[in-house]
Amino acid sequence: MVATAVLNSGDTAWMLTATALVMLMTVPGVALYYGGLVKRENVLNTLFMSIIAFAITSVIWVIYAYQFAFGTDVNGLIGNGANILFFGITSNTLAPLAPTIPVTIYSAFELVFAAITVALISGAVVGRLKFKAWLAFVPLWITIVYVPISHWVWGGGWLAKLGALDFAGGTVVHLDCGIAALVLCIYLGARKDTKLLPHHLGYSVIGAALLWFGWFGFNAGSALTAGGLASSAFLVTNTATAAAMISWMLIDIIKTGKPTVLGAITGAVCGLVAITPASGYVSVEGALILGFITSFFSYYAMTWLKPRFGYDDSLDVFAVHGVSGLWGALATGLFAAPFINPAGVGLFYGNPMQMVWQLIDIGTVIAWSGGWTLVIAFVIDKTIGLRVTDDEELEGLDTTLHEESGYRI
Repeated sequence: MVATAVLNSGDTAWMLTATALVMLMTVPGVALYYGGLVKRENVLNTLFMSIIAFAITSVIWVIYAYQFAFGTDVNGLIGNGANILFFGITSNTLAPLAPTIPVTIYSAFELVFAAITVALISGAVVGRLKFKAWLAFVPLWITIVYVPISHWVWGGGWLAKLGALDFAGGTVVHLDCGIAALVLCIYLGARKDTKLLPHHLGYSVIGAALLWFGWFGFNAGSALTAGGLASSAFLVTNTATAAAMISWMLIDIIKTGKPTVLGAITGAVCGLVAITPASGYVSVEGALILGFITSFFSYYAMTWLKPRFGYDDSLDVFAVHGVSGLWGALATGLFAAPFINPAGVGLFYGNPMQMVWQLIDIGTVIAWSGGWTLVIAFVIDKTIGLRVTDDEELEGLDTTLHEESGYRI
């Protein structure tokens, strides 16, 4: 006998809460985290890039993007696009991929994931990207890059059928945006104004704290139910984040003799990123190892890889999200424990094929995100232009693009 899907009020209440928590991660979490790291003349522009990314994604998501990302699978490639503008959907229609909650809240949960993914890319190009270019980039990137990848991994597409594991967005969100950020900043070229110092590190600390808080909705919410799996994801998320913060602080002490606040919050974000794909599959022990190690990878990418290859990733989006997201996806294949979630069995628990599937997932996301981001950047550059003038960059974008200032003095 097949059980009949029934709306569960506890699950629905938790998913309403989780969705609000993930929204908090973009506005104001990412906005403040990035806003504090730029020079004061760019603070409003930086905040605005996150806020408008959320707004644009919110509109196109309900018009068509959700339906193609999470509609009934068509040959493993894309959703069928039924119910455009949610025609035929009522407040009591249950989500096919989460049959104890309404499709309205399931779609809203997936919406806030899409919004933060594209907002994160902005950190690589703050201070030198035309705002109108960003307005064009956001809907194009969500449509061409994010929607297919999210369908392949989460919407019943070919990577999900293959067996790739990504509980809450290691490849779909973080590797995806990290690769896009790398391609976009290389295409755009280095900054003319090299005096990029945090103008208000306190903003960034508040932003990082909001990210840490909201990330419980990100990871525990991805269980899609209020139960044991959500509880496990909650605990390991906090564990990995704390371990990564501590390990980055130790690196700072070893390298410079002094711990730094910027290093500590950077390590915390790396830990949040790395645990994301693994949060629904790993034990506390796995989370400790995963989180502690990830800071070393991202620190190396930031301090050696970037200078070595000369790309100008302003706020190190690739080092933090791309590298830690990649490590998290690999670590999921290593540490996925069947006693946490029988849907995932990693190499250390007897399934070496899981690493193969993880590598295919990683390679696919790198190729798709990198290739199409380059195409999108080229098209925008050749039509409306990507980069501000040298004078606008040096003066700051708040006044030159928005005729506003974040401060009176």
